[in-house]
Amino acid sequence: MPKQIVIDPVTRIEGHSKITIHLDDTGEVQDAHFHVTQFRGFEKFCEGRPFAEMPSITARICGICPVSHLMASAKACDALLAVQIPPTAAKLRRIMNLAQLIQSHALSFFHLSSPDLLFGMDGDPAKRNILGIIESHPQLAKDGIALRKFGQEIIAMLGGKRIHPAWAVPGGVSEPLSEEKRERILTMLPESVTLIERTLSWYKGILETFREEIRVFGNFPSMFMGLVTPESETPGATSGKPGGYVGQGGNGRAAALEHYDGVLRLVDASGQIVLDGVDPATYQQYLAEAVEPFSYLKSPYFKPAGYPEGIYRVGPLARLNIIDRCGTPKADAEWTEFRALRRGVILSSFHQHYARLVEILYGIERIEQILSEPGIRDKHVRAFAEPNRSEGIGVAEAPRGTLIHHYTIDENGLIRSVNLIIATGHNNLAMNRSVKQVAQHYVKGSHLQEGMLNRVEAVIRCFDPCLSCSTHAIGRMPLHIQLLGPESEVLDEIKRN
Repeated sequence: MPKQIVIDPVTRIEGHSKITIHLDDTGEVQDAHFHVTQFRGFEKFCEGRPFAEMPSITARICGICPVSHLMASAKACDALLAVQIPPTAAKLRRIMNLAQLIQSHALSFFHLSSPDLLFGMDGDPAKRNILGIIESHPQLAKDGIALRKFGQEIIAMLGGKRIHPAWAVPGGVSEPLSEEKRERILTMLPESVTLIERTLSWYKGILETFREEIRVFGNFPSMFMGLVTPESETPGATSGKPGGYVGQGGNGRAAALEHYDGVLRLVDASGQIVLDGVDPATYQQYLAEAVEPFSYLKSPYFKPAGYPEGIYRVGPLARLNIIDRCGTPKADAEWTEFRALRRGVILSSFHQHYARLVEILYGIERIEQILSEPGIRDKHVRAFAEPNRSEGIGVAEAPRGTLIHHYTIDENGLIRSVNLIIATGHNNLAMNRSVKQVAQHYVKGSHLQEGMLNRVEAVIRCFDPCLSCSTHAIGRMPLHIQLLGPESEVLDEIKRN
């Protein structure tokens, strides 16, 4: 029987999971798997509920990114009503979705990943946490708290509370924006820009320190997918082949960064557009889901390429890989510098951290743009209708990537079926390949070193998976890693209470 290392749980992520690393008799890594060990039941227990309840119900899927589910669900309900929501409602939804992006990215970068970046992957685990950051780098800790607070304050101002706001509703939003709230948000913007620019400057200065990790942290060819602006919203767009499967070597139009609405684009590892201009409601033509026995997390894949060859990635790195520009001045300049890291597509998942910072800057700039648009304080923010369709699909970009809500209802407006494709699910194949790549590079022999196993965990933190949809933990999660020999004897172990 081969030896096996078990990392249970993976720490500094949202939710519960473990990693198993399988060694051969010589101590070399043979395989590795990322296991999601909790069961998500939302799709089933939503059945029979009135469809109008779905935004509030599905927002409870997660306490970290409730707004993402709120947006995708509200859009699916809009489709069931077959209404076009008022333009001002769409603008306000965009603002809240961007605020969600900012606060979630700040949490991931400053609270979960910065300990590795500041103290090193081999740093003292007793200090490699948020408390260690506060003690040794108080300014960085304060910047992270302030940026997250900025996003949360906007959510609270629009939706009434920071977590689980019941504000985006079928047909629009429940309340217009007051001039007082608009001015309050505008006054918060300059300081937030200063904080993220300071963080970007620091981060770019330490990148060279992690050259080896960049080389092996989820650094492999794959496709990348996300939403981009539709042609009608892209100034200077060039004619191409939007609207479907372009195939290898296809050329598309120019498109910018998009998080709330838009069309699907998928590029290959060389940057060639494979899919472009696709209505997200037709996702089933291109995406399918597989199930593996070692995880409760489904594995979506690109159908034309088959399984598992149809691997693709979503999230901040993917979004910056598939666009031709961000669409705001400062973010465009940072994006240009980011893409200069490598000729063509940026493949290393280590650069998810960098991409998050660029997106935070974009989010702040874009919120300011929207707040300055005509009609932002219009009182007409909701369209009313009875259900006019039996099927509705809502797609938005969550902080971690493309989020899909797909509902069917009966003649009474009660939910018949729900399919949720979470951003973390899109990345499942990539995360499994990444832990294997890192383990094969760092894990050698029969003696465990904390730093080598921390790197296996750290590559998962690059993706910032959100697994807390159905299970939550209170307090500090323990860590117990054992290296087992051929006869199941314990060769070495690490415990952390």
